[in-house]
Amino acid sequence: MKKIIGVRFRNAGKSYYFDPSGLSLHMNDRVIVETARGVEMGIVSIPEMEVEDDKAKQPLKEIMRKATEEDIKRVEENIVKEKDAYRIGQQKIREHNLEMKLVQTEYTFDRNKLLFYFTADDRVDFRELVKDLASVFRTRIELRQIGVRDETKILGGIGICGRELCCKTFLSDFAPVSMKMAKEQNLSLNPTKISGVCGRLMCCLKNEEETYEYLNERMPNKGDEAITKSNEHGVVYDTNILKQLVRVLFEVDDEREIREYSVEELTIIPRKKGQNNKPKQEKPAEEAAPAKESERKNKETKEPKENKESKDNNNNKERSNHKKQHGDNKKENNNKKNKPRREEKREDKHEEAATPTGEDKPKKPHKPRHRNRNKNRGNGERNENNNGKEN
Repeated sequence: MKKIIGVRFRNAGKSYYFDPSGLSLHMNDRVIVETARGVEMGIVSIPEMEVEDDKAKQPLKEIMRKATEEDIKRVEENIVKEKDAYRIGQQKIREHNLEMKLVQTEYTFDRNKLLFYFTADDRVDFRELVKDLASVFRTRIELRQIGVRDETKILGGIGICGRELCCKTFLSDFAPVSMKMAKEQNLSLNPTKISGVCGRLMCCLKNEEETYEYLNERMPNKGDEAITKSNEHGVVYDTNILKQLVRVLFEVDDEREIREYSVEELTIIPRKKGQNNKPKQEKPAEEAAPAKESERKNKETKEPKENKESKDNNNNKERSNHKKQHGDNKKENNNKKNKPRREEKREDKHEEAATPTGEDKPKKPHKPRHRNRNKNRGNGERNENNNGKEN
């Protein structure tokens, strides 16, 4: 077995384990320890306890000593110098035109290192900035990029509940939070209503997840069928998870009524997928028998939708075939009627050409008029010449 003690360096920071090295320490005592960043002053957050050698992280660093008044004064001086370093850091960032937001500056206890915490959307090339800051402060400079949650934890603030932020007061680590947790707690899924100061989902959703998971196991879903002890059938309308109450919707004679019951007073029948449950109305025994007979008749007379669709399709096909056949018959009849008429007309024409009437006589061949005119002209000239000779 080995003795260990927990030390924290910030108000809501993570606790690190050290070897007490035989010192009698109590809660909230200030101690001086050596860390990876150098010598720092911390506060005892976990009292001394014994653990097995396998569970303790090896090697454990020892606590150097309890903090004295001089050590406390030095820390206060460091806080004053950190404010001056913050102002100079902002000025240098503007001079170098870097897209970064300076959040905090921090000196180590021995002032061997000065840390600058900043946020940025993308990676930033701050090599020239580090050189410039090192020439001003004459010490080691370290720039660390942090996220929006860490920024909020450092700066602090007031949440929508009216209290100081959880990450600033007691949360040591950030647990992942999802929208599923908001659904289980029956909260609004609007991100603006369930987001914290940092713009991310509120950390308190994770804190209450286990409680809501335990309570939701006993609660029904909306739309499930609920049966009361008096054998009344209804539908789950709403639930109150914290009070373990269920609001049930009943329908009686076309009137709706909502009643509230505890979960233990109801028998829940889960709803099947795609099923819309409606509250059942209780019928007297006299009406139950004819109702069952009518249901049986309806089942016998009802046909599956697929059979109806297939029958409708067959009927449509038969109608279309009948129309086609009827149309073809009409065309054939019209053709039959039109053919003899044309033949009769042709026969009449042939008969008229073959048997001319008595009045009609064969005509003489046609002679062109201009030839006769020329002949007449020639005969007239000859007669005139003959007449002249005779004279």
